[in-house]
Amino acid sequence: MTELWGKQIRRRDLSTRVGRLEQIASVRLTTLGDGAARGVRVLEFSTGTGFRFDVIVDRGFDVGHCELSGRSLAWESGVGVQGPWFFEPEGFGFFRTFGAGLLTTCGLEHILMPTEDTAEQYGWDARQTETFGLHGRVSNRPARLVGYGSRWQGDDCVLWAEGEVLQAAVHAEHLLLRRRIEARVGQSFLTVHDEVENVGHKVTPHMYMYHVNFGYPAVDDGANIALATSDVTSARAHHGIVAGYETLDAPSNSEEQVYENAVIPEADGSVPVGILNRALDFGAYQVYNHNQFPHHATWRMLGEGTYVVGLEPSTNSMASRAHEREQGQLIQLGPGETRVYDLELGAVQGKLELDAFESRVEALKRTTDAVLVDSAHGVRQ
Repeated sequence: MTELWGKQIRRRDLSTRVGRLEQIASVRLTTLGDGAARGVRVLEFSTGTGFRFDVIVDRGFDVGHCELSGRSLAWESGVGVQGPWFFEPEGFGFFRTFGAGLLTTCGLEHILMPTEDTAEQYGWDARQTETFGLHGRVSNRPARLVGYGSRWQGDDCVLWAEGEVLQAAVHAEHLLLRRRIEARVGQSFLTVHDEVENVGHKVTPHMYMYHVNFGYPAVDDGANIALATSDVTSARAHHGIVAGYETLDAPSNSEEQVYENAVIPEADGSVPVGILNRALDFGAYQVYNHNQFPHHATWRMLGEGTYVVGLEPSTNSMASRAHEREQGQLIQLGPGETRVYDLELGAVQGKLELDAFESRVEALKRTTDAVLVDSAHGVRQ
């Protein structure tokens, strides 16, 4: 049953009170019309709770602006929304179109720093190597819009959209991302379900990461990262681990830090990670599956203007593509092979919701503490 404004309501009862569902919640297709965003298609979701977000169809079907009742969950960079035709794939050109909102997908064949790697698997003698720019190409590929709308499932209403993003080249990869995004009327979260298939005829490397970018006011001075981890290592920080890095600071001229988290999953593999701002009783969160993403990183970039915390589930560590190949951790998708990924992104509001999310994370921490104590007494090896 759908809950709206603290009241349970059935489909029949709602239909007697509104002429169209759009009075309460909707998915609307629009096209941006000015500046560098001119011509970019956007799906605007509204769930009826004040939870609103954009799906940027022409930018990898990623999630852009996202808010709850006027409070943003997402960081939006000074670059803004740009058409995919402005993408510069070499080197750090990724940054010239980066920061359109909540979710930037990285992949499909490469994530991490610019590099060069073998292309011998494609069997074309004229090109033995391939050059990869920062975080790959997929977030700057336009999607084919398969469909969108609303669908009642009994007394629950689901808002949905589906798109397909093809990343392909002659004598190179042929990878297809099929993405379905859903949100429920009366709820303040969305889900992403991805299927990445090798639709070509050659074995193809595959790397994948969700670059989830939370911003002000969820991110602010005194807010905390809620994360259950058994270890944190510095992947890229000029001054090592920041003492108490879970607690966020006000904007400054500080440089970025990137940390790898040895996360502790729940029994079914779910990993809850959030940013909780107790001063506002407001926060943002993600839940992903550790079986799909064995690695997770935190990007602390608390600079002036570039004031963002990235929480990043990943198929690979933050080392390098070469390191992952050497360690046998670079995924190789055979023809017709598919990988599946799932992500939940949402808002928490009010003391009760923040307490509930924090308790969920703390329960995982207590489980690990118990294991460490048992191990110290020789009970667990």
